[in-house]
Amino acid sequence: MEPRLIINIVLILLAAWVLGDLFQRFRMPRILGELLAGLVLGPPLLGWVQPREAMTVLADLGIFFLMFYTGMEMDPHELLEHFWVAVAVAVGGFLVPFGLGFIVARFFGATVLQSLFMAMGLSVTALAIGARVLQDMEIHHSKVGHIIIGAAIVDDILALLSFAVLTGLAQTGQVNPYRILILLAEVAAFFGGTILLGHFVLPRFTRRLKDVEAKGFTLALSAALIMGFLAELAGLHLIIGAFLAGQFVRKEVVDPELYHRLHDRFFNIIFGFLGPIFFVSLSFHVHLNLPAGDWWFLAAIIGVAVLGKVAGCALPVVVMRRSWQEASVIGMGMNGRGAVELIVANAALAMSSGLMRSGMITEPLLTESQFTILILMAFITTLLTPISLRALVPPLCTSSDKDFCELWRRSR
Repeated sequence: MEPRLIINIVLILLAAWVLGDLFQRFRMPRILGELLAGLVLGPPLLGWVQPREAMTVLADLGIFFLMFYTGMEMDPHELLEHFWVAVAVAVGGFLVPFGLGFIVARFFGATVLQSLFMAMGLSVTALAIGARVLQDMEIHHSKVGHIIIGAAIVDDILALLSFAVLTGLAQTGQVNPYRILILLAEVAAFFGGTILLGHFVLPRFTRRLKDVEAKGFTLALSAALIMGFLAELAGLHLIIGAFLAGQFVRKEVVDPELYHRLHDRFFNIIFGFLGPIFFVSLSFHVHLNLPAGDWWFLAAIIGVAVLGKVAGCALPVVVMRRSWQEASVIGMGMNGRGAVELIVANAALAMSSGLMRSGMITEPLLTESQFTILILMAFITTLLTPISLRALVPPLCTSSDKDFCELWRRSR
């Protein structure tokens, strides 16, 4: 291992620890301190820590383990109980910001394809961001927490389908319905296969498994990696596979003693090592070198991103006769972008160069300024999510949700 990489890791962990504790003293989620540490240490300000391939691998492992741990913590029966609410939240939270983002991008002079890709960037929700914020606030076990996580998973599927439509449109000038049907079949096969694997195959091993020579940890990790690989094959992000794997290594499935040991090990790895590296590294992608005229464009994009996501997610909740307080918490909980946003923007940039060289398009799918605007929007909405939830949760606690109140009081 390079000495420079070791120093970078030490700097990241110490800065995340100090700033995370500082924010926690003010009853704010630790993730804010970790994001601030990335701004200070990384390219946006001091530049002491630069993105490296090894750092990217560690960050990817951080988001992977975080989603596995989230799956271990959450009750699948609760997720299924609120399934249709989560679907309605996901659809509303995807379509409303997509429409508003397209209109704003066109108003500021973007081409139709550029506007569509920017609109998609506004529509996605970062599953890992929501999971980490809910865990920091210790409300991931609540009804609201299950709705947010379920909706974020559905949102990822919508993002996959819309990205396939947009890339087909950019490459051929038309939508390919067969490709969409194939993607739907792959997604259905993935969920069907993983559920069968988790319910009928894994329990045969986990119920009798003891933590001798860390075999329980090895089996849990192998299951997570296999399901992550299957998720990638289906075109989804590997974190969805990791989350589902965690659902099948719960205390109801494995030996209780083994579960608690696995829980402690994954907790320490995530929150003490890999998790901070991931959230600190998110800030490395922030660029502050926008042309003067594009700052209004950025402000408009951030405005419709927040308004569209919150309104699109909250309205279905209200229509289903739930309180405005609950609707606003769910809407803001879905507002973070982060990792998925980076994947979409980078993929669009990479595709642009090839299509322009082949003469299939004359304008890039995203300009450098538009790319920067999307990254800044993702970073700011990620920052706003824990801050706004911290303000919105107390009114919900005083309404009628006693279980939510109890979870909320534990985090204070």
